[in-house]
Amino acid sequence: MSSINIITDLPGPKSLELVARREAATSRGAAKLTQIAVTKAEGATVTDVDGNTLLDFAGGIGTLAVGHCPPSVVSALQNQAESLIHMCAIVGSYEPYIQVAELLNEITLGDHAKKSVLTNSGAEAVEAAVKIARAHTGRQGIIVFEGAYHGRTNMTMAMTSKYALFKKGFGPFAPEVYRLPFPNLYRRPPEMSEEGFVEYAIQQLENALIAQVDPSAVAAIVIEPVQGEGGFLPTPPRFMQKIRELCDQHGIVMIADEVQCGFARTGKLFAMEHYNIVPDLMTTGKSLAGGMPLAAVTGRAEIMDAPHPGGLGGTYSGNPLACVAAVEAITMMRQPEFLARAQAVGARFWEHLQHIQRQADNKLVGDIRGLGPMLVMELVKGRDTKQPAMEETARVTQETFKQGLITIRAGLYSNCVRFLPPLNITDDQIDEGMAIVADAVRTVSRER
Repeated sequence: MSSINIITDLPGPKSLELVARREAATSRGAAKLTQIAVTKAEGATVTDVDGNTLLDFAGGIGTLAVGHCPPSVVSALQNQAESLIHMCAIVGSYEPYIQVAELLNEITLGDHAKKSVLTNSGAEAVEAAVKIARAHTGRQGIIVFEGAYHGRTNMTMAMTSKYALFKKGFGPFAPEVYRLPFPNLYRRPPEMSEEGFVEYAIQQLENALIAQVDPSAVAAIVIEPVQGEGGFLPTPPRFMQKIRELCDQHGIVMIADEVQCGFARTGKLFAMEHYNIVPDLMTTGKSLAGGMPLAAVTGRAEIMDAPHPGGLGGTYSGNPLACVAAVEAITMMRQPEFLARAQAVGARFWEHLQHIQRQADNKLVGDIRGLGPMLVMELVKGRDTKQPAMEETARVTQETFKQGLITIRAGLYSNCVRFLPPLNITDDQIDEGMAIVADAVRTVSRER
C-alpha cells in the first residue's frame, strides 16, 4: 500500500495561503525548501493542511532519526509538560537535565572520565566546544576544513565553508580560524590515486602548521567525520588518524562535530566509531532529542571543566521538555536492533542509488557516497568533466516533490540530493520513494 496520498496539486491551496502569510510575516532570509504547510506527521510521512500525505526523505535535515512523533517521546513530553515546563538550569537542577548528561557521558566514545554541557542548537554546541578548548589550552587558533558546516553564529560562520549561502553580507567574522583543504576524493585531480590525494592533503595540513599557524597557538582542530552541508563526504581514515596524531603531539584539542552525522545516522551510534578514534570533545545535536531543540558538548572531564563557573550556559539550554525527549530518543537509538535497522536502511538506499547511477541517461549521476543511511547522489553535467549540475539538482528535488516525496539538496555547489530519512522508515516506503527519485532523474536527464 502506498504511503503517499495526493489529493490536490502540490502545493495545495491551503498550503499556499499559509506560506503567503509566512512570507508576509517573516524575513525572506529564513529559507523554506518546499511550499507545503504541514499539520501532522508520523514515522516517515507528513500530512499537509490540504490533506496530502507525503514521504519525508529530509527528516528535519537529520533531526528525526527516531521518526516523526514516536509514541514514547510524545508521552514523555506530555507527562513532563504537566509538572515542569521550564526552570533554567542556571537557576536550579532537575533530573531530566542530569539524565541526559549522564547518558551522553556513558555512550560517547572512550572509557575516560567525561562531562557534558547542554545547549539549544548545534551551532551553540560547536561554539561552546571552541570556548572550552580555548579555556583548556590558553590558545586561540582553530583549524577547520573546506566544505565544513558548523553553524550560523558569528563564530561558527567563521568556521563554516560555502560562503555565498551562509556568510555573504554577514561579516566581519571571528578571527583566528584557519581553513585547510579537505580530501574530497571524488574531486581529486584525475592523475592522483585516492591514497596519493589523501597523503597530499596530509602534507598540506602539516605545512599549514608552519606556513599559517604554529601548533603552539592552536586550541582545537574541528572535523566533521562525515561532512554534512559539504555533500556527505566521509573523512578518509588516514586523514582522521593524522589529525589525532597531530593533536596528541602538540596538545591540541580534537573536536568531532557529530551534530548531523551522529546518533545512528551512519549506522553506528556515532560516526567516529567507524574510525576507532576517540576525540577529546564531541558535539551532538539534531537527532539527539527526537526533534526537540537540544545539543551538547561531551568530552574529557579535565577539558570540560576548564571554563570558569558561569562561562557556559543559556536561559533555555537543557530545557526539561527537550531533555525528557532526549532521554527517550537516546534509549531508542542505542538499542542494537535500532542500529541494525539503520544499517539495513542504508543498504537498501545504496542498492537503489547504484541502480539509478547505472541507468541515468547522459551520465547525470556522477557519484553516490556516504556512510550507512547518510547518503547523497552528486549530479554533474558529465562524468568526465564533473561540472556541478546545480540547476538539474534543483529540478530533481522539484520533480520528487510533485510526486509526493520531500528531498533536499546539499554540497558546496548545491548539486547533491541528500537522503536523511527517519530511520524507522519501512522497506516499502524506501522502495516507493526511491522509485520517484529514479523517475525524477530520468525526467531531468531527458530535459537536458
